Amino acid sequence: AEAEVLDHEVGLGAIRKLGGAWQFKASERFSGHLTSYTWQVVDGFTSIEVMNDLVAAIEGMDNSEMLFACKGRSCGPGVQWANRVFHQPVLYGREDLQRYRVYRVQGDDGQYLLTIYSGARTADRQYLHAGLLKVAG
Repeated sequence: AEAEVLDHEVGLGAIRKLGGAWQFKASERFSGHLTSYTWQVVDGFTSIEVMNDLVAAIEGMDNSEMLFACKGRSCGPGVQWANRVFHQPVLYGREDLQRYRVYRVQGDDGQYLLTIYSGARTADRQYLHAGLLKVAG
């Protein structure tokens, strides 16, 4: 999916309920062009293995900086990540298997934010979601 976004909230902390409303412990808002994908991981791989490979590639780049990472229950309720944050109910799975990371990547043409979320319900239902936001000038 691709969209121009205005004041798009990027979670830089766990999601939690405060005063009856779900919100991030910390977040920042950005405008720009957002491209997002959700993949089902197949062929005997786990979503965590695929995410680990992606993370290793990103962290091997000189122009990337990790802004936030969480795993398992420390991220907050998986159902909130799946439905409220990413609007992808298939991502909902076991909270101990969820992973989330945010990176800032400096490109030749500007700044990007990369969010990666991994969720798994069963061995056959493994999902990875990534969003790349090209931050408006």
